[in-house]
Amino acid sequence: MFHSKKIQTPLGEMLAIKTEKGLCMLEFFDGKSTEKQLKEIENLGEILEKEDDEILNRLEIELNNYFAGNLKEFTIPLDLIGTDFQKKVWKELIKIPFGETRSYKEQSIAVGDVLAIRAVANANGKNKIAIVIPCHRVIGSNGSLTGYAGGKKRKQYLLELESKQLNLF
Repeated sequence: MFHSKKIQTPLGEMLAIKTEKGLCMLEFFDGKSTEKQLKEIENLGEILEKEDDEILNRLEIELNNYFAGNLKEFTIPLDLIGTDFQKKVWKELIKIPFGETRSYKEQSIAVGDVLAIRAVANANGKNKIAIVIPCHRVIGSNGSLTGYAGGKKRKQYLLELESKQLNLF
């Protein structure tokens, strides 16, 4: 069984879903892959809306602190739902320091296969936990923003937010 909560952010409303183990989805309602990712979760079990859940409430507080410039690292437990390769890529995403970016090639090297650039990009696109697993920190080798399921404007906002906050810590 899954529990869900709607969370308002400066970038729009997000849907948070968790299992008994931890957060398994955090996506913008209007994200281009949200519906598909939601169906993947629904295939695994029933989703119940639960406004009073310790982990989801803590996530909302941490997101508010992140957007206010008071949080660099999330502490929410995660439950990664995906293939072994996707999980490996997502765990590498978490290692990208706050306020920094990596290219897809650098991420491929970190995963252990310099030739896996397309596979890494595909796994990034299937990341179900936006912001907390910071796929927004991955950019093109030429510095271009490339794709982001939440939209390039949101990606730009998140990168600028973190860049500005770096000077505050």
